[in-house]
Amino acid sequence: MEATKSLTAPKRRFVNPACSICEDEGTVMVTVEMPGVRKEDLEIKIEGNELVILGKRPESAPEGTYLLRERRIGDFRKTFTLDESIDHEGVDGKLADGVLALTLKVKAAALPRKIAIR
Repeated sequence: MEATKSLTAPKRRFVNPACSICEDEGTVMVTVEMPGVRKEDLEIKIEGNELVILGKRPESAPEGTYLLRERRIGDFRKTFTLDESIDHEGVDGKLADGVLALTLKVKAAALPRKIAIR
């Protein structure tokens, strides 16, 4: 019996870097672990209501044979849906010590206000 050939492209697997999201007064902090990634290998953009982080984790050339390999290499894509309270122009990013830190500002109209009592 002859094997059937597949007409579909192979599924592309993306590395899924670990992240944390924290909200504080007026800002949302997104931190993404990406050891070994250079800022030249990153692209961060906002498409519609999504924050998209694209990049590539390069392969390191070890001396010898792997006995255990938990760190993944290759392309990654991380997408977050942004609430309408996030200011799309107020995004700042910093990559240091293998951690990408993004600060997103919350629109002033979305912040809680204290009402003075007369």
